[in-house]
Amino acid sequence: MQVRVNAVVQARTGSTRLPGKVLRPLGGRPVLDWVVGAAQKAPGVDEVVVATSTDPGDDPVAERAAHLGAAVVRGPEDDVLARFTLAAREHPCDAVVRLTADCPLLDPELVGLVAAAWRQAPGHDYVATTLVRTLPRGLDVELARADALRDLDATATGYDRVHVTSGLYGEPERFRCLGLVVSPAANDLRITLDTPEDADLLDGLVEALDGRTGWRDVVSVLRSRPDLVARNADVRQKPLEAG
Repeated sequence: MQVRVNAVVQARTGSTRLPGKVLRPLGGRPVLDWVVGAAQKAPGVDEVVVATSTDPGDDPVAERAAHLGAAVVRGPEDDVLARFTLAAREHPCDAVVRLTADCPLLDPELVGLVAAAWRQAPGHDYVATTLVRTLPRGLDVELARADALRDLDATATGYDRVHVTSGLYGEPERFRCLGLVVSPAANDLRITLDTPEDADLLDGLVEALDGRTGWRDVVSVLRSRPDLVARNADVRQKPLEAG
């Protein structure tokens, strides 16, 4: 029987620091288009699902995702793990690639590498580029076995329900984890979208990339443009917290 890997993109309009960011224009199209498009191009991904909330404010997210040809599931706004298990239940698969809609420069190659690594070693419950972070923040790719997510769903509480995978890598004695790294490291760079400063950087970066989308191109441009890096250099990542 074919082993299926689905990409699930978590997306909602609510954001404390930059409301509506997933539908914000970037390079002439909504941020969500960039993320879904990258997932659809990724080798080894069988289906792309956008998991948004049942809040009426997220109707535009669901409508845009459907327009892009992605499947859509809707669940609790703050229980993101429940949305992921719903996605795996309604669109059966053996593993789920977790993507977030605030990472518009996601590289399909990286998604494919993570999926391929798991297909070669399917005994792992969690495969990710984040266990030892060497990529810029905003190029993160995580994969979880569907049955591991279901097991976690039965026991997870607090921020593990909000952050989906923290309960997997947080219990390495319970779940088998595999990390992928790149060299040279570029984890000092930030290209995620969470603040107006992040948006400013991404606008300039997309213009400088001029259609290129590979993670190596992203790093190369930023290394050559300290003026761009400075645009969000003072932004600090929000800590994991219960929600």
